[in-house]
Amino acid sequence: MSSSFPTLRQGVAALRPRDLWAIGLGLFGATLLSWIYLVGLAGDMERMSATGMMKLRPWEARDFLLMFVMWAVMMVGMMVPSATPTALLYASVARKAKGQGSPVAPTFVFVTGYVALWALFSVVATAGQWGLERAALLSPGMASASPQLSGLLLIGVGLYQLTPAKQACLDHCRSPARFMAEHWHPGHFGALRMGAIHGAFCLGCCWFLMALLFFGGVMDLLWIAGLTIFVLVEKLLPHGARVARGSGIVLLVAGLTILIDAVRQVA
Repeated sequence: MSSSFPTLRQGVAALRPRDLWAIGLGLFGATLLSWIYLVGLAGDMERMSATGMMKLRPWEARDFLLMFVMWAVMMVGMMVPSATPTALLYASVARKAKGQGSPVAPTFVFVTGYVALWALFSVVATAGQWGLERAALLSPGMASASPQLSGLLLIGVGLYQLTPAKQACLDHCRSPARFMAEHWHPGHFGALRMGAIHGAFCLGCCWFLMALLFFGGVMDLLWIAGLTIFVLVEKLLPHGARVARGSGIVLLVAGLTILIDAVRQVA
């Protein structure tokens, strides 16, 4: 295959309308189903809270599994939209590679590798939620019940937004053509590997942002939607990198303010 990789605009333009619609609808459908699940789950939790049934209790294995499913579905709903440009470019490059006789895999294999990384993150997030609940730092609504935790979360995320690691991962997420040029591998395993690598970059970019769910509420739909939009802005808009750095300063100031107020109240 030629070492020349198209830009995102060139790649999308080269796709057949049928392929473009199939991939777009597939990714949109996965995102929509995830949000339908989240809305339904949030409604169930709201009804349980209204009847006084939302209470913290020791987790069983079934609880861990259910929470993992919740996190995994949430990550699909939040992260797949921002991966759509790279998935479309993969489809375009794969079509060109197939025309040159190179073994290629369908786009869903690439997306599967991407989602797998966020599924692994969901295991860690579920374990984190379990630990925070055991430490009595979360409310029954799965939001921070401690101003100290809230302040530290905001400070931690704010600092990470300003780190070179964050910017390096964000640069990869914002440059699908560069990613393809540096990480292209043929075949099904190659597509799965590429999806996982892209997922790793996106994980490096956004994992700490997901910790903000413990601040605003793991199942607060407005908070989830806000973070989803912010991730899209970071990755897709022209000045997304500046937005990321600016948000770091805002979060840092907000976290310090909350932490100082908490210390004053204790004193």
